[in-house]
Amino acid sequence: MSTATHTKQPTIVDIAVRLNLSISTVSRALRNAPDVNTHTKKAVLAMAEKIGYEPNTVAASLRNNKTNIIGIIVPEFVHVYFPSVILGVQDVVNKAGYKLMICQSSESFDLEKKNLQALVSSRVDGLIMALSRETDHYKHIKKVQEKTPIVFFNRITDEISGSKVLVDDYGGAYEAVKHLIEVGCRRIAHISGPKNLTMCESRLQGYLDALNHYQIPINENYILHADFVDDKARECTQQLIAMDDKPDAIFAVNDPTAIEALICIKQNGLNIPDDIALVGFSNAPHSAFVDPPLTSVVQPTFQIGQVAANLLLEHIEKGEDYRPEIRVLETSLIIRNSTNKTLSTLTDINY
Repeated sequence: MSTATHTKQPTIVDIAVRLNLSISTVSRALRNAPDVNTHTKKAVLAMAEKIGYEPNTVAASLRNNKTNIIGIIVPEFVHVYFPSVILGVQDVVNKAGYKLMICQSSESFDLEKKNLQALVSSRVDGLIMALSRETDHYKHIKKVQEKTPIVFFNRITDEISGSKVLVDDYGGAYEAVKHLIEVGCRRIAHISGPKNLTMCESRLQGYLDALNHYQIPINENYILHADFVDDKARECTQQLIAMDDKPDAIFAVNDPTAIEALICIKQNGLNIPDDIALVGFSNAPHSAFVDPPLTSVVQPTFQIGQVAANLLLEHIEKGEDYRPEIRVLETSLIIRNSTNKTLSTLTDINY
């Protein structure tokens, strides 16, 4: 029976012994200090490469009080929205010389707390985060904010201060419902998300104000909360289409909810959009390829990540002199067959 052996990680002591130099000289050479001559620096770097020496970044961070690591916490990776935001963040922080440490909460408040603690323990220089759907109190976040810069995006709450990046959720929802009214819908339902999230409340308010503006009565029975849960989205849709005065349109809080509604509507033998028109929010890539293709509000996900990262780097640089900002990015509506049967499946119309 063989056992695996683990070789000891080479240190600057090993380099010093092999070159007959002092440890302090090797350390200064590795830092490219000006008081070490070029010949010695070259010899130290060559030996470091030969024996596989890797700098101890943890020790360096303790000395410098800086790790050059950014943490990000997202609720899930299942849908493309959050991975796309992460790519935008990575685009900015990599160019600025930072590494990115990624955690996901699986929509769990408890796991979100553990992720936050793990990143703080790793001494990240700053954090970017979107709240889980379960998060409805924020003591754990406020405590971290006392020492670590945090920028929030998408899943935000008014109960936490700090820089935030969001899209025009209200305006996007208003335009979506306005479009449904313009194509002749009058009994428009809304499947919303968690009540504790600002984005969901803004989209709900856009829905309500559009109906009010066009003097369409609001039916409270048409407003249901699926809370970003796929099974619950189907249950809400089933509840709506079982009504005697079932809606002739549904505006969903996001595309995953809209696609669950689409599946349920078709399973019940109803036609989209003739019986029920459907609009989502986020324009996920697969939304263009479902049958029928889904009308949706477009969010600039990659740009959201870039803006959040730039705000965080500015916060890290300015420290206590930094003043929090709220950035609101524009949305647009892309029209497909789920609201207009005359469209070709290959045609997109932008509002």
